Amino acid sequence: MRLMNSPDLTATIDLAAIAHNVGVLRDTSGADVLAVVKADAYGHGAVPVARTMLAAGAAGLGVARLPEALVLRESGIDAPITAWLHTGSTDFAAGVAAGIDIAVSSPRQLDAVVAAARAVGTTATVTIKVDTGLRRSGVAVEEWSDFVDVCAKALADNSIRLQGMMTHLACGDEPSNPLNSAQAAELDAAVADLARLGITPQAVHISNSPAALSRRDLSRDIVRPGIALYGRTPLPAIGDFGLIPAMTLSAEVALVKKVRTGEGVSYGQTWIAQRDSMIAVIPAGYADGVPRTLSGQLRVFINGQPFAGVGRVCMDQFVVDLGPDGGGVVEGDRAVLFGTGADGGPTAREWADATGTIDYEIVSGIGTRVVRQYVGGARSEVIDDGRA
Repeated sequence: MRLMNSPDLTATIDLAAIAHNVGVLRDTSGADVLAVVKADAYGHGAVPVARTMLAAGAAGLGVARLPEALVLRESGIDAPITAWLHTGSTDFAAGVAAGIDIAVSSPRQLDAVVAAARAVGTTATVTIKVDTGLRRSGVAVEEWSDFVDVCAKALADNSIRLQGMMTHLACGDEPSNPLNSAQAAELDAAVADLARLGITPQAVHISNSPAALSRRDLSRDIVRPGIALYGRTPLPAIGDFGLIPAMTLSAEVALVKKVRTGEGVSYGQTWIAQRDSMIAVIPAGYADGVPRTLSGQLRVFINGQPFAGVGRVCMDQFVVDLGPDGGGVVEGDRAVLFGTGADGGPTAREWADATGTIDYEIVSGIGTRVVRQYVGGARSEVIDDGRA
């Protein structure tokens, strides 16, 4: 549904770039792609992005929590969806009824899924997540024997069917780290344990984005990339691998005004004009995902020209210095906060480096007031997805 008002703060998502990135991951890894769309597709919008990834050849989708999977089902997506992070209050019955592949990390979770399957009156689809060294979710070494017993009984009485086995790399962004191969060997050993009982998963997966791009030897039946699908390289020291960033964050210039020599700008007056200058107010702030720690470090592109942010980033806005002549900027122009980096423009990686984090956090933190606008698909549109 098209918004009645023109959005002043927009994340433009290039669906053609996302489709391209699916192909890069598939070709580079040599395996099918289980496309991770957790956290609202890393801030890009789960439903339109998921549809694009599937149309581009992704074999299935991955999310963290069951409610994320159910939103995709309710939108009409019937492709395989795996969800892997659960608590004691997770509604497994809803997941079983919706045909979600539930990745379990303990005998207790498997018991709960079996109980849900019996209550629903159908067979649950299950993936086994094995803890091979990350020491987060996954079946622990000391619980493996008990888990295998529970799993064998559940399979025998048709309470579950085994879709997959998976693990999560602790050092995937360090391709040469020996732990990567050790974790793969441990998962392979767990697969072999089940094979001796005649139990075979349909798909085994290890590789996240960096491993899919740099460790083809770790590819099993499928790879499970996340951030690379959105065009952000997880291995910047190696290269961009031909990935295309999909999100461009831009805002309409809200106000242009003059400041005089000696006048301060924004809270705390941390920036004092050293000359008469023109400034622009940009309606985006830390409530929208612009880190406050970028105060004094931001740069934006307006009409292809770079301008520096000055003063503190506020909850809803920040200010840029347009220089003494205003740089030709007028109210209503668009400021690019970050994008592909073409022609030297700002990027999410630049924000991440300046704030001591990773660009995963930058793009997934873009707030709910930012309207997602989709281009490069079957049609370009502004989606009213409840964000604005």
